[in-house]
Amino acid sequence: MRALFKVLSFLPLFVLHALGWCLGWVVFLLSPTYRARFVANARQAGLESRVWLGAVGAAGQVVSELPRLWIGRVVPFQWRGAEHIDSALAAGKGILFLTPHLGCFEAAAQAYAARYGTQGNPITVLFRPPRQVSLRPLFASSRDRPGMAAAPTALAGVKQLLRALKRGECVGLLPDQVPPLGQGVWSPFFGRDAYTMTLSARLALQTGAVVLLAYGERLSWGRGYRVHFRPLSQPLASDLAIATSEINRAMEQLVREAPHQYLWGYARYKVPRKGDL
Repeated sequence: MRALFKVLSFLPLFVLHALGWCLGWVVFLLSPTYRARFVANARQAGLESRVWLGAVGAAGQVVSELPRLWIGRVVPFQWRGAEHIDSALAAGKGILFLTPHLGCFEAAAQAYAARYGTQGNPITVLFRPPRQVSLRPLFASSRDRPGMAAAPTALAGVKQLLRALKRGECVGLLPDQVPPLGQGVWSPFFGRDAYTMTLSARLALQTGAVVLLAYGERLSWGRGYRVHFRPLSQPLASDLAIATSEINRAMEQLVREAPHQYLWGYARYKVPRKGDL
């Protein structure tokens, strides 16, 4: 697998995105279950087909761009909201970056690591190790880079995140990822109850870290990514369940900015199972 990734990493980004667009449509057309979930989730958000159709190809681009992002040449980044990061770092309280399954969610962390992490302000990102054991070294090494460390979705990883924030460092995670049973609450997401992790709210409330919303917008024709950063519209409530619902609403707002790049095929409303985060 690493050999294949190495070969693909030499391809121009626009070629990888073109391949990914085709992949996204092939999966959409050949998988009735995936297609039904994709359409149902987009309609749950009140979107017309002309709005979400672009997300079909974008879902494939999430996969096809990984070789370049993980082991290829550095991709171009455009910045929106860097001043919010500067202000948060000056406060010295740590930063909790929250991003949904929107656009290239690898991009925001990589952009931060390249600009700030290598200058003494590292970021730790939470990731779910692949089920195939043979792929785990590749996945782990792709996220362990200068200025960035990876924390697995397990108790040890959660402790790693907590320690980083208490040191005044930065942490990134996807709060719209469905957690195992017992590690979340049912909370509305686009008007339908979804089992939602409480980890993001707990980290913010326990550490006093600055919460910044983030996402990596995929630019057309392989021009790179535009990374967006902004604060919450208001501080989180002290009640855990309410704070979790507020984070869900914040994720909805980000998704509505670029619905053509959201992973509508993600099983956001599934019933959770027991296991590690």
